[in-house]
Amino acid sequence: MLLLRKPTIERIQAFLEVQSRLDLTYSAVGATVKIPPTDYVLDHTRMRLGAGEKVFDAAKAALQRWQQFRLGWLEACPQHTPIQEGQAVAILGQSLGLWWLNACRIVVVVDQDGPVKRFGFAYGTLPGHVGSGEERFLIEWDRSTDSVFYDILAFSRPHHFLARLGYFWMRRTQKRFGRESVAAMRRAIDAAG
Repeated sequence: MLLLRKPTIERIQAFLEVQSRLDLTYSAVGATVKIPPTDYVLDHTRMRLGAGEKVFDAAKAALQRWQQFRLGWLEACPQHTPIQEGQAVAILGQSLGLWWLNACRIVVVVDQDGPVKRFGFAYGTLPGHVGSGEERFLIEWDRSTDSVFYDILAFSRPHHFLARLGYFWMRRTQKRFGRESVAAMRRAIDAAG
């Protein structure tokens, strides 16, 4: 949904109420934790956040608070949306003086223990999203190396006609999100001290 000014929380909630009853805009549900489809553009960002259980726990808490979206020009609404399959969330972005309200549904939650401990989730796009596809956010702690990584994997293609017209801008924004999301996660870990 394209808007000329930032929507109120009431407008966002009404938008999500309608969107949450609709079907996803793609068929490869859960493919970001398996094998992504080949007929979409793939984006992958993976960065080391630090080492140890304390870093893993801080990164996990940051994901649960949607801090990877606190970028100034992008945010998850509402920020207290629980990380549970079936939950709808709006991603609100601002660009070129306009606001974009995008609807998503959490389709997968990852919470695995073992030699590599993992926590994360994937959401898929609903009809009220500028794109079509899925994005996965994952924190991994490899106990053998003690390294903690933040991993984003997405497959997408334009859904809204303006996204098709401005595909170059859409791709640029997706790349920007990957870089800035990592920085937001690092800030969250630093703040957890």
